[in-house]
Order: sequence, then structure tokens, then C-alpha cells
Amino acid sequence: MSRTASTGVKVIIVGAGFAGLTTAIECYLKGHSVTVLESFPVLKPLGDIISFAPNAGRIIHRWPPAPISTAPTVAEQYSPICLRNDIFTFRRWDGEFLTTQPVHERKEDAPEFSGHRGAMHQILFEYAKALGIDIRLGLRVVQYVEETDRAGVRYIVRGADESTPEPEVMWADIVVGSDGVRSKARELVLGYVDNPKPSGYAVYRAWMDASSIAQDPLTAHLVAGADYHVGWFGPDVHFIFAYIQNTQSVSWVCTHKDDADIEESWSFPGKLADVLKVLDGWDPVARRIVQLAESCVDWKLVYRDPLERWVSKAGRICLLGDSAHPFLPTSIQGASQAMEDGVVLATCLSLAVQRGDPLPDAVRAYEKLRYDRVRRAQVLGETNRDKWHKADFDKVKEDPEGMKLGRDEWLFAFDVEKDACERYAAVVDELKKRP
Repeated sequence: MSRTASTGVKVIIVGAGFAGLTTAIECYLKGHSVTVLESFPVLKPLGDIISFAPNAGRIIHRWPPAPISTAPTVAEQYSPICLRNDIFTFRRWDGEFLTTQPVHERKEDAPEFSGHRGAMHQILFEYAKALGIDIRLGLRVVQYVEETDRAGVRYIVRGADESTPEPEVMWADIVVGSDGVRSKARELVLGYVDNPKPSGYAVYRAWMDASSIAQDPLTAHLVAGADYHVGWFGPDVHFIFAYIQNTQSVSWVCTHKDDADIEESWSFPGKLADVLKVLDGWDPVARRIVQLAESCVDWKLVYRDPLERWVSKAGRICLLGDSAHPFLPTSIQGASQAMEDGVVLATCLSLAVQRGDPLPDAVRAYEKLRYDRVRRAQVLGETNRDKWHKADFDKVKEDPEGMKLGRDEWLFAFDVEKDACERYAAVVDELKKRP
């Protein structure tokens, strides 16, 4: 894969997370002119574990080395810092072994990557910059604007007063809101303010050095060999631990019921004592992992069905990733589906240029191509959560196979770019028939 000739299409992408950067990379490689705006003045490698399933690994695998960089491909940089263990171990909440499951069949052209969110994001960010993509940090979008033949954003320098009389305006052919569930693009697209709501669940999560785990007799076996991935499951709670040997790091997440209201933030420092209350009476190994941590994050899960529409009336502003469809972590697909969004949008814009279609038709085709698949993948998160949280744990001892994750071909073996190329024309032609 290499960059194609210029299409003349100008795209503004708001948000430099995985969704925004993937969209920028795909647009750039397909010949579009791209500018990325990000409110944070500096991107720091923060966070804990994130997973990209094979359907996203296929996208990453195709990206070429940056021509102005000596660094290897993104896939080659991800591989050594990500989990390599193919086996996930299931345990009951009290520590009793249940079963194991291969994570994914290893395929060179569609690898799976699970590693530190911050480290992987930094690699992606540096790759986008090395390609020559225009990324501007410290600029906060305060309004999305749209006209018949163009779209744009008003922005201010981060920290400035929103009442600034004349915010700067930047125009393009298409504007993409990939800046999360509070994206201001949502108001323009929907026509009303859509405030985040709690899902009824929250996650305590942490990333830590493996040395403390290795030095404790109760937990040392977890980091004594190759990468290790294990989960403990109980009524309405699950606790997952992962050890990545090449980074000598461990992560853990504890998903539990939580009905707290969401106000200004749903991510803030957590209390380890609260995690231990959730795990009261659980396997001492799981509890010791928490006790050995120095800190954790309390993350309230925001979740809803996909918005009824992702595209503005004029078709020049669209939502992408969490802005359009936040996922539960139990889907293990949130980041992967956001990456698929970026591929499909960039592909549709290219095909529109080739066919002479108006660009708004391409953006509407992006929504149509993505909507049903995204919803189906979202439901997987609900199914997995209920499978784990609402199981009869006495019966699970007799038949633990029911705890395993589905490995459906429709989800993981999917080639999103191929599908978009094959279906684009029919989708656009059908959309043109509508009043």
C-alpha cells in the first residue's frame, strides 16, 4: 500500500485519538488533504491496555513504512510490545479453574494487538506525523459550521475564553467529528444536545510494573513465564489480568455495577480500597494484584445504541468512532470499529471522486455501509457482559464452555475496505433514489 495521487478533497478531522489518526492516515494514503485538530497541547503516553482485533489488525498490517522515517511499519512496532500469549484462562471468582480459550488464530495479514494504550497511541501519532499529515495540537473546537458546498470549524487556543469575539475558522470539503461522546459535532448532526448517560457499569483499571507481582509469593507465578492473560468471573463482576513480558508490565481491569451520575467527567482517580470491596471474598490472588498496585482509574462506562444519524443535513459533517457509537469494553471492538469507520470514510471519498459523485453522497454512503455492522458488534458487548455477569456459577463449574467468547468470522475475518469497494456504488445509487 502506498499513497495514491491527490484527489483534491480537503478533510478536517477533530480529535487525534485512535479513530482520528486512523481516519487521517487512511485519507492521506488515499490522496486526500488532511488536517487534524486536537485540543491537548501535548499528547502523553497515558492509559492502560487496549486491544485491536484481527479485523483492525488487517488495517494496521497494510500501512507502509513512512517514506521520511527510518522506523519500521506500525505493525512491526506494535508486535514486540503487545501480548503474544494465545491462551486466555477462565477462573471462577473464588479461584477455581474453569477453562481456557485460544484468543485468536494467528494470521500474518490480520494480527491481533493488545498492549499499552499510551505506547501504541504514541507510535500511531509519530507514524502520522512521519507521513507528513498536518496535526495541530492545542486547538479546541468550539463550533462546527456547514454550508452547502463546504464545512468548517471555529476553534480557539486551548485555555482561551470561549467567548472570544472572533474565533479562527478553518474550512474544508468534509469535517469529521472523532472527538468522543461529547463532540460538539453531535449537536449539529442531531439538532439537539445529547448528554452522556451512565450505562450502569464502571471499570477500575490500572497499568503497573511487573516487579511487585514477581516479588510476591502469591502472585509470582503470574509473571514467571511467557505473557499471561487470565480472568476471574463472579456475579455482576469480572476481573481481568494481563502480563506483557517484553514490557515487563501488567494491567488489570475490574468491571462492576455502578449507577453513579456522570457530570463533568467519567474518568478520575479511583480508590484501591473500593476495588477490594468489590472483590470481597474473591480469590486471594486477584485481591493481591490490586493490593500491590499504587493507583487505579475509576472509569464510568458510557454506552448507548448508535445515534440515529451520523451525518449532517448537508452531508459535509459526520461523526466517527465513540462520537457516533460508544462501545462496552466487553465487546473488545470499540477501537477496532472506530478504525473501520476511518477506512470506510476515506474509501468512500475516493470512490466518489472516481465516479464523479457529490462528496455528501459519499459521506452518507459511509454511514449506510457502517451502521448495521457497528450495531451488531455493539450487541456482542452486551452479550459477553451478560454471559459473564449473569451466569449461574454453580452450573458453570459443570459446563464452563458457555463462558467462552464468540469468534465469529463475520466480525474478525472481515475486510472492511474490500467490502466498502464492493458495495459503495449500489449504496450510493440506492440513496439517490430516496426523496
